[in-house]
Amino acid sequence: MLQLMAFMFMLPATTSFAQGLPWSGQKAASEKPAAIEDIGIEERLGETIDRNLQFTDDRGRQVTLGQYFDGTKPTLLSLVYYSCPNLCNFHLNGLLEGLKELKWNVGEQFNLVTVSIDPNETPELAAKKKENYLKAYGRADSAEGWNFLVGKEDHVKALASQVGFKYKWDPIGQQWAHGAAAFVVTPSGVISRTLFGIAFPETLLRLSLVEASEGKVGSVADKILLFCFHYDPAQRGYAFYAFNIMRAAGAVTVLVLGFFLVGFWRKQKVAQA
Repeated sequence: MLQLMAFMFMLPATTSFAQGLPWSGQKAASEKPAAIEDIGIEERLGETIDRNLQFTDDRGRQVTLGQYFDGTKPTLLSLVYYSCPNLCNFHLNGLLEGLKELKWNVGEQFNLVTVSIDPNETPELAAKKKENYLKAYGRADSAEGWNFLVGKEDHVKALASQVGFKYKWDPIGQQWAHGAAAFVVTPSGVISRTLFGIAFPETLLRLSLVEASEGKVGSVADKILLFCFHYDPAQRGYAFYAFNIMRAAGAVTVLVLGFFLVGFWRKQKVAQA
């Protein structure tokens, strides 16, 4: 339902934007128009985010990304802009719904960092956005763990480039044209997973954070569950991985067989003596 609503709201703006594009009638439908060539999400898994990039948080404090990638817990990172009329709100609302289903609390098992791509937005606007989402989240102790940042254009562009978030200003619609994704980052600042879109089921969030945590969060059951599932890029989610189950079953079979063989050999030695 959330995805359908996003599509309905975005369709008029997309149509308006498309009317001004220099499309050629001879181009195949599958070809990407030149005007939106630099918009989208590219996976940069394994890339390290620059910990020295500087921003201003929702309290007006100067911060670096290294303060969030502190080696203790994974981070969910989203790039939006706070005055966005459509897609950013759907993205953050979808993330919020997934977080409310998750038993873990922002700031305890993981950090959440939201960064504006608009260099003209202010810490005051970031604070207002944070206030609204914290109120909807309903967990007052998470204020320190969920940070809304603004920054100068060069630092915003550097971060966007490192995570593969491609965007540009649309002069016709007078808004930023961009995609939607959340980036799961390890405690040391390495991109572990890109979660595309505006819907984030609890299982997807939990397994992504366990995978990115480098063993720092998640129960034994979570880690066993992650062993049974693997991330499927086609489905953009975690799918049952039968090979791991077969491999585990094979290992158990070998152990059990070895146990009985050792017992059998011992009995044989006793009988021969």
